[in-house]
Amino acid sequence: MILDVDGTLVDSNDAHARSWVDAFAGHGITVAYTDVRRSIGMGGDKLMPAVSGLAEESPEGRRIADRRAEIFKTTWLPRLRGFPATRDLLQRFLRDGFVLAVASSAKEAELQPLLEAADVSDLITKRTSSDDASNSKPDPDIVEAALEQTGCAAERAVMVGDTPYDVEAARRAGVHVVAFECGGWTAGDLQVAGADEVYADAADLLRRYEESLFARLAAVQGKN
Repeated sequence: MILDVDGTLVDSNDAHARSWVDAFAGHGITVAYTDVRRSIGMGGDKLMPAVSGLAEESPEGRRIADRRAEIFKTTWLPRLRGFPATRDLLQRFLRDGFVLAVASSAKEAELQPLLEAADVSDLITKRTSSDDASNSKPDPDIVEAALEQTGCAAERAVMVGDTPYDVEAARRAGVHVVAFECGGWTAGDLQVAGADEVYADAADLLRRYEESLFARLAAVQGKN
């Protein structure tokens, strides 16, 4: 089970978008909030040129990225909470025999506090972040790193995410993908991207778990 974090386990996508907008503004660059918000889920290396034309590895790009991290950590991170039933859902996954891994576009320094905000840090031992991949989502590198860390074959894995970038990364890695709408994308957006199933959020999936892909996979595993 490969889990995205922002927008999937934690209600943080708006916070990331506002942090980026404020960081750009602090360097005299105006970017549209709606453009930034639609780019959340990509790594900063892709988001920054998409919304501003700046390369993240440029001197100005690095300063803006550092300022974004500071704003997010000090202004937004203390306020963040997990989505309802997130911990209950992950505990259900564990009872059904799934190994839990994280594949997040977040920086390593932000990943632990985000998992703590979702109250699931103790449930997940396998973690990959943007620091573990050469290319961020929608490239498949982070998902492939999670597969390598768990030793799981792609055809036996499922990713849970909330953006088309998660869906594309999983598909390109050969992994099934289930998507949540709670990150701000519609079911239609996520289905067009290639999600196998779409749910409103963790609580919705937990209510409908017995009809989900996860229940079917658990049943097959039980027979084996």
